[in-house]
Amino acid sequence: MRVGLLTGGGDCPGLNAVIRAVTKSLIHHGRCEVWGIADGFEGLMESEPRVRRLRWEDVSGILHVGGTMLGTSNSANPLRDAATTERVAGHVRALGLQVIVAIGGDGTMSLASGLAGATGLEVVGVPKTIDNDIAHCERSFGFDTAVATATDALHRIESTGSSHHRVMIVETMGRHAGWLALEAGIAGAADVILLPEIDYDLAAIAAHCRAREQRQRYTIICMGEGAKPRGGQQTVREHVAGSPDPVRLGGVAHVLRQQLQPLLDSEVRATVLGHVQRGGDPTPFDRVLATRYGHHAAQLVLERRFGHMVTLRHGRIASVPIRQVANVQRTVPLDHELVTAARDIGVCLGV
Repeated sequence: MRVGLLTGGGDCPGLNAVIRAVTKSLIHHGRCEVWGIADGFEGLMESEPRVRRLRWEDVSGILHVGGTMLGTSNSANPLRDAATTERVAGHVRALGLQVIVAIGGDGTMSLASGLAGATGLEVVGVPKTIDNDIAHCERSFGFDTAVATATDALHRIESTGSSHHRVMIVETMGRHAGWLALEAGIAGAADVILLPEIDYDLAAIAAHCRAREQRQRYTIICMGEGAKPRGGQQTVREHVAGSPDPVRLGGVAHVLRQQLQPLLDSEVRATVLGHVQRGGDPTPFDRVLATRYGHHAAQLVLERRFGHMVTLRHGRIASVPIRQVANVQRTVPLDHELVTAARDIGVCLGV
């Protein structure tokens, strides 16, 4: 069996660990050739496909390395028009690819599912996102590393914020799901945590900050990029035409800073963490989880259980039909134990 392997969407720590586990597991059983596809679906969309055979030595020594050796793209859309889809289908036939292991988030799963339907190509999915927002999956690899990075940033921000008696706003990624802001905010001892799932009340945040001005004299606010004020809209950084994900968020921390400053005596500063959350080497937890996911994806291929995505349920590796996760996001339930815990330990959630 000839298997294609690609990484789609934004990069995150642990991608190379998955590539390594899928490739070595399939080679170990001696029944598959593995071909790496460059830059996600983009490697199949151009006039000449960009692929290469992956051998055992090609994926050795990459377990701990951040990023992806195959490259990725969060704008490549193989279904953008009939001509593109037919070109991709032609490359798939010419290369003799029978199945593609697609590593990505809900957008990549959606494209993979659509491509399978349009070309007859079989697909196996591996969940990847630092937002941790893939449906029917408790934990995606890369999330633990992003939480650790954001937590470290909050810790560093706290020391300078306390020294200058400031209100410090830290913006994490998380467009529609606040898992990253929630876990990093709790781990980083944030005083205010703002999530996309809970529209914030500016007056409530200002009151919390004023109360702290009389006590600790500084406040740390952690907010997801998708957070928005009650009755307001998300802060859009730009629109990218032709992308499967054309709306790019970012900068809500600066919006909140401008709103808060007239209401407080303390100086308010904002920091947007941005792509630093995607970079760096994966934590040991993510290296192990990515290896488990990659190995199980290889098992799905060998067992010809196509159309499924690897997942984590109740701490155990399992699988779920890709159609159930395509275009579906896992958001933070308002009654989640971490939301309740945050509220009970005095964290302001913006309401």
